[in-house]
Amino acid sequence: MGVELKDLLDPAHTAVVTCECQQGVLGEAAVFPALAEAAAKAGLVENVRLLCEAARGVGVPVLHCTAVRRADGLGANRNARLFAAAARMPNDAFDPALHPGIGADPGRDLVLPRLHGLGPFQDTGLASVLRNLGVTTVVVTGVSVNVALLELTMGAVDAGLQVVVPADAVAGTPPEYAADVLRHTLALVATLTDTATAAAALTTPRRES
Repeated sequence: MGVELKDLLDPAHTAVVTCECQQGVLGEAAVFPALAEAAAKAGLVENVRLLCEAARGVGVPVLHCTAVRRADGLGANRNARLFAAAARMPNDAFDPALHPGIGADPGRDLVLPRLHGLGPFQDTGLASVLRNLGVTTVVVTGVSVNVALLELTMGAVDAGLQVVVPADAVAGTPPEYAADVLRHTLALVATLTDTATAAAALTTPRRES
């Protein structure tokens, strides 16, 4: 028997994690414009904001995982075409500032930047922070379903965490490929839902035990 979403999303043991919801990825000068366009069409930024607001309202921590790159590329990977493409961008292109539309709260949220790798779960401190917070379920949002968000989800599952993915708060490119990944890959390892349902489950009043 499956676990009900409201039980998975117990505020006492849940965190919302955003993946690369930053200006250099989702903003007007995005490094990969097709991805930013797909996210915009999906209403991703607004949905991430709604989830983050719902989380904070019930004391659920919000963590933002960003990708950063030094101007000299020091410490960055060079062993994949994706990294080579990033290296060809202007030094100031990969803006790590959080997208203003997601409504980050600097006084409450945690920001975990990464200098290398395909995604934010391994070797960034995220796993340790989640463990220290007593988290057993993560709500994964952001981009991209192609690579970084996929790594985040797989890493969390490998670490023994439950993962909930609101399909309208994630994006990839092309959109039809992202839909296939959600349907044929992420659905096998995570609980798929939508923003409104996840927010409602997070904020459902719990009975006193």
